[in-house]
Amino acid sequence: MQHVIAIDVGTSGVKAIVINETGEVVTDATTPLLLQTPQPGWAEQDPEAWWQAACGAVKAALAAAHVAPESLAAVGLSGQMHSSVFLDAAGAVIRPALLWCDGRTTKQCEQITKAVGPKGLRKWACNPALEGFTLPKVLWLKKHEPDAFRRLAKVMLPKDYIRFRLTGTLATDPSDASATLMFDTAKQRWSHDILKAVGLKSSLTVDLVGSAEASGVVSAEGAAATGLPAGIPVAGGGADNACGAIGVGAVTPGEAVASWGTSGTVVAPTKTPIVDPGLRAHTFCHAVPNTWYVMGVMLTAGGAFGWFRDQCAKDLAGQGDANMALNDEAAGVPIGALGLTFLPYLQGERTPHRDASARGAFIGLSLAHSRAHMSRAVLEGITFGLRDSVSILQKMDLPLARMLVTGGGAKSPFLRQLQADVYGLPVVGVNREEGPAFGAALLAGVCAGLWRDIPTACKATLKRLPAEKPNKQAHKAFAAPYKRYTSLYPLLRGNF
Repeated sequence: MQHVIAIDVGTSGVKAIVINETGEVVTDATTPLLLQTPQPGWAEQDPEAWWQAACGAVKAALAAAHVAPESLAAVGLSGQMHSSVFLDAAGAVIRPALLWCDGRTTKQCEQITKAVGPKGLRKWACNPALEGFTLPKVLWLKKHEPDAFRRLAKVMLPKDYIRFRLTGTLATDPSDASATLMFDTAKQRWSHDILKAVGLKSSLTVDLVGSAEASGVVSAEGAAATGLPAGIPVAGGGADNACGAIGVGAVTPGEAVASWGTSGTVVAPTKTPIVDPGLRAHTFCHAVPNTWYVMGVMLTAGGAFGWFRDQCAKDLAGQGDANMALNDEAAGVPIGALGLTFLPYLQGERTPHRDASARGAFIGLSLAHSRAHMSRAVLEGITFGLRDSVSILQKMDLPLARMLVTGGGAKSPFLRQLQADVYGLPVVGVNREEGPAFGAALLAGVCAGLWRDIPTACKATLKRLPAEKPNKQAHKAFAAPYKRYTSLYPLLRGNF
């Protein structure tokens, strides 16, 4: 039986999974990562740490899988979007990567908007200039670390750095490229117009390859470091949100998926590059050929819940699943958390506010509130943030008949029902919980010829679970807490 392996470079860890030709997950392994925050609003990681974590995760997965090396047919790649890898002409990393949630580049975003113009950004990038994107990070390097910028030869994304170390190939795919702000999203090519407007050379970009196409093969050096067989193809792969959508089967218009990772997203595939008139949601290329998607993003979803768990539930450490314990506490609290509201803007926010300076807050705390009320407020706040994105996509006339779910929000009946009641939509899980890693594995399988194309791969390997249907009374009851939630950012914005 043939197998493929996929590597997903997340923010909190690098995951490797092995699946067979029926789509069964044989094994998986994760190596944790640390996040450096040198200043408030900044976020960095060392690409070498990604590579070492990838090597560790792959070795662990291969050791646990007990599969013959000759059965491995291909490698898939996925990773966090936007984060910048700066390489010199010799392929050496110049400095730590500025991550997708780094908010230091506000002035560079203003510079881009002035140079390219709002119409140019809409026409070419299909997105506004936001702090998380890659292009502002390049301009920040030019302004604040000119010696490093003079060494700069190539800019790439996290998964593509793993590709480089595995194969020696400098390449990316359209789904990741479209999230750099250096890409013509509609025409699926690098935007020389944008790069020229901001004074950067097109030579900074890397080659483009399809997500399910071979981008190179594992080199002898890559094989020695990871334990993978030399010579097997490495698929183009995709951005984590594109691969996450594939991992639950959201590959055609009419589908949508809500994902709780460190960030939170709502993704809806489209057949044309539809752009939000208010530019609150993003438009990117899907990892499925000739397909795009509209996406709303909140910067800290699971990240906000993880912060709350680590800071306010230290007594649960070492006593089983702390996340489920907090979910159980929250489930015992009525809708609205007794007037307590949580704003999950711990690292700024994208959709709908586009404000890197936004910050989190508990509003309405009283002596009557317990940690259970706070747990409930945090989970409601995350779900309200995602409902903001759902509402925008609905106003764009995107057909959302149901919401597929993946990540932390899919792990318990309580969270699935919470989302159904808040969104007012049926919520559907699938039989795979590996998210972007599973999607990347399917791309590798298509690359290796295990499946004809991506929709075929999804149909062959994914099964949808029974839907959690929205409770009409609960959905109605959430109207007041959600209205309170949406009213608070405008009132507090001047204090962030």
